[in-house]
Amino acid sequence: MASEVNEVVAQACETVKENSNPTMERIPSTPEGMAIAYGSLIIMAILPIFFGSFRAVKHHKEMKEQYERGGGQPDTMSRREAVIFPIISSFTLISLYLLYKIFPTDYVNLLFVGYFFFLGILALSHLTSPLISSLVPAAIPKTKYHILFTKGEGDKADHIIDYKFNLHDIVCLICCSFVGAWYLFKKHWIANNLFGIAFAINGVELLQLNNVITGCILLCGLLLYDAFWVFVTNVMVTVAKSFEVPIKLVFPQDLLEKGLTASNFAMLGLGDIVLPGIFIALLLRFDNSLNRKSHVYFYSTFFAYFMGLLVTMLIMHLFNHAQPALVYLVPACLGTPLLLAVVKGDLKALFSYEDHPTKSKETEKPTQTQTEVKKEL
Repeated sequence: MASEVNEVVAQACETVKENSNPTMERIPSTPEGMAIAYGSLIIMAILPIFFGSFRAVKHHKEMKEQYERGGGQPDTMSRREAVIFPIISSFTLISLYLLYKIFPTDYVNLLFVGYFFFLGILALSHLTSPLISSLVPAAIPKTKYHILFTKGEGDKADHIIDYKFNLHDIVCLICCSFVGAWYLFKKHWIANNLFGIAFAINGVELLQLNNVITGCILLCGLLLYDAFWVFVTNVMVTVAKSFEVPIKLVFPQDLLEKGLTASNFAMLGLGDIVLPGIFIALLLRFDNSLNRKSHVYFYSTFFAYFMGLLVTMLIMHLFNHAQPALVYLVPACLGTPLLLAVVKGDLKALFSYEDHPTKSKETEKPTQTQTEVKKEL
């Protein structure tokens, strides 16, 4: 689980205002241009969390139904993985830093661009499949296909690849490939953002924390990780400036002057969206478990994230220096639901909630019930 998240966030857990091409002449930012850029980044950050959280609820129900039908325990991050995740991320960040220092930057970027080109097409296809499928002419049938690759035989067979799709999914993949080609050859900031938003929504949807305690451990550890690598060293900023792949959202501050060819970018790392986002999505599922017909924990923390992002942008503008966004976002995202739980008397329920209870806890309840029945008899 940690390795899946690590690929996206180890290099991008920071907010930085730099030009993606330092050799190009930069137009001084105007107050209007900065307001448009920062406002657009905030909108592009909160929308993936909002929609990804509700998609995560649907994904959670599907995983739960699959588990009840005899499937395996859903893959969620454990507390141990949450503890070691910042350490693994630090090693990954240092490795990337050394990679850029030892080898030519152009060749390293070419390797990663090719890798994220395929990942971006798949992420965008997964996101836009329902929309594109509804626009496909009825003349194209939904012929179903199934790719199955197993290891072993019989009951011991391990499904390495088990993917079902139809002809409409292939059409969707082809359409998204045009966006991928646009990004691959032009490196346009709009194509970068399309891939980045797709990564963010899919990350919030598919990467699930099992309980609040794990989320607190993960976010607190990454707060220290983010602060250290931005304030103490220049490693993270150097990697982020050299890493020309869609792991960050960008918006030009000189859009009014140069239009779509603008190049003076403000940036926001995807890690600053996905990591708080998966915790906020967990709170939405917790709201649903309370059966109160309200999403007070989700909306309160969602608003706190929005305010934390505003503070991050303001401090970045005032100091004109890269800021570890998680330093401001984590206290907002953790403090809000905890304080709300204390006020509403839900603190015990908040910390005891689990998306997928372990088998030991599931079997414990029938045992207690049987004991009570025996006492009554």
